[in-house]
Amino acid sequence: MTNKTVFTTGEAAKICKVSQQTIIRCFDNGSLKGFRVPGSKFRRIPREHLYLFMRDNGIPTDALESGKKKLLIVDDDQDLVELISDGFERDGRFDIRTANNGFDAGMGVKEFRPDLVILDVMLPDINGKEVCQRVRNDPSMDMVKILCISGMVEHSKVDGLKAAGANDFMQKPFAIDDLIIRSCDLLEMERSPA
Repeated sequence: MTNKTVFTTGEAAKICKVSQQTIIRCFDNGSLKGFRVPGSKFRRIPREHLYLFMRDNGIPTDALESGKKKLLIVDDDQDLVELISDGFERDGRFDIRTANNGFDAGMGVKEFRPDLVILDVMLPDINGKEVCQRVRNDPSMDMVKILCISGMVEHSKVDGLKAAGANDFMQKPFAIDDLIIRSCDLLEMERSPA
């Protein structure tokens, strides 16, 4: 999306991490400038207007600037965090932050507004299910995808995580490439050219 100069309402919604309805409402009430495609009802938003709208409303503009997907990796195993980070850095399409506990994860989600959280279920201070619930209880985080990782196998716990708001689950140990593929699928990105 980096090179685009004009965005659809759907693309603008993804960049701003709000619903498409919100973008349409802001367009229609004039707080987001743009134009309609002649002879149709389609709305289009030029890059500079989207940038101003994001800045004026306190929405981080880095997604518009870098075009990279924002990834927050949460695990108390520092070696695993580094392994996952390295894999996503090699992919080159991700802006990566990390956290080692639930408290930092919560702060990271609020401040960084990631597209995807890779979340270890067993954290020292809070369990992953509670982190999922907190993210899902905040309507401004609707667009955040959560991929839980854990060594546990019980299907009832996996179902509980999904009920709490996790989008996907992967069993440890896993291949980093598989994690990247699952992440790309969740974010509706092309799988990285391996």
